[in-house]
Amino acid sequence: MLIKQIKMAAAGREIIGDVYITDGVIQAVGESLDIEDRRVIDGTGLILLPGGVDAHTHMDLDVGVARATDDFYTGTVAAAFGGTTTIIDHMAFAPSGKPLMYQVEQYHGLARDKAVIDYGFHGVIQRVDEGILNEMAVLMEEGITSSKIYLTYDGKLNDEEAFQVLRRAGEIGMVIAVHPENDGVVNFLRRDYKEKGCLSPEYHPKSRPVECEAEAVYRMLMLSRMAGDAPLYIVHLTNEPGLSSIKDARRRGQKNIFAETCPQYLFLDESLYRLPKAEGLKYIMSPPLRSKEHREALWRGVEDGAVDVIATDHCPFFYEKEKQLGKEDFTLTPNGAPGVEARLPLLFSEGYVKGRISLARLAELCCENPAKIFGLYPKKGCIAPGSDADLVLFDPKLKVRLTKTILHENTDYTPYEGMELTGYPVMTISRGEIIVDKGRFLGGKGRGRFLKRDKSIQTEVLC
Repeated sequence: MLIKQIKMAAAGREIIGDVYITDGVIQAVGESLDIEDRRVIDGTGLILLPGGVDAHTHMDLDVGVARATDDFYTGTVAAAFGGTTTIIDHMAFAPSGKPLMYQVEQYHGLARDKAVIDYGFHGVIQRVDEGILNEMAVLMEEGITSSKIYLTYDGKLNDEEAFQVLRRAGEIGMVIAVHPENDGVVNFLRRDYKEKGCLSPEYHPKSRPVECEAEAVYRMLMLSRMAGDAPLYIVHLTNEPGLSSIKDARRRGQKNIFAETCPQYLFLDESLYRLPKAEGLKYIMSPPLRSKEHREALWRGVEDGAVDVIATDHCPFFYEKEKQLGKEDFTLTPNGAPGVEARLPLLFSEGYVKGRISLARLAELCCENPAKIFGLYPKKGCIAPGSDADLVLFDPKLKVRLTKTILHENTDYTPYEGMELTGYPVMTISRGEIIVDKGRFLGGKGRGRFLKRDKSIQTEVLC
């Protein structure tokens, strides 16, 4: 396959040139390749990006009261339509007392023979003892070179446990992703609002205030610092003080800190919780949507490099079914929203086309940086000889009104309903195979491969 004369983000800059692909791998990239091939794609007027790497999804997630409505087939089909060719999925909590590998085996069963794009897993650590700390090295050998901890929910870790995990992670080179919220404050406020009869969706963000998240971000930065600058990845950052703490830590010389935000925190705001007829249930996720001031602070972080990754936290439920569990009490609503398909189109239109970020910066945020941080680069995340031919072609002039009717996520709404986008994916290529072409899915169920990941190439060597 030869893609001719297409504008692309390659080697940190924009060029117009050709890309030659054989055996699922990029063989050459140049301004004018003198190569003949039976399959030639004219890229004139189109834009080429590396296939998206979504480092934060929750396919088939069991949250106890409900299960995410996208499994590894429907969810990865949706991802492919949106130009994403790799996901790294966060596993659900395991039954109490199980070893770390138990949940890994369960997730191999969920994804195998279903995923249509390549995938990896983040481990999940919900208790700490000597056996768990030792088993973290087993995860590394299995190509699961990152794990997640939570500071809230039933599987939360306390500070002593989190510190032990971080210290062990620094010893073996594992990246620790953390969901940062102050559990004590969250649970107190939720109880308080319930006792007062404040049960509508507008009380969801009030029960998980900005300071609740920002405090936990700062606390984890300090624990990571005390653990020798252990690799720390802050997931779904929503607010200015949390981002400021990350910037301050970096200015003080702390290493191995990574910050992720999500499209919902860049494009939506907390006013949606006040929609009539409990429609605010659609937007119940944790952390919650914030004010427009925090949204703009995150955009500044996207523009100036303080934010490293834009992922989705894709975790869909049906509004007319699972979300209605919280109709009379917001605390009973399963947390999460769809987004795996809309991520790249949103950032392309509202970031690149509108001039807020360059094409190269878009590729960094959504492709290159997550691949580097999570041990997939340069196999994934870039357009370079030797890399997998994971690519997405955009028509920068194609105008699309984003509605549920055009999306493929297995749910009955999109948080971005009615947004008018300029620029949209028209072809997605995974390992040299065209799997989406002009709105048609051409891939096969189960063609996706599990990715055994290396250590992060972004972290500095620890003592």
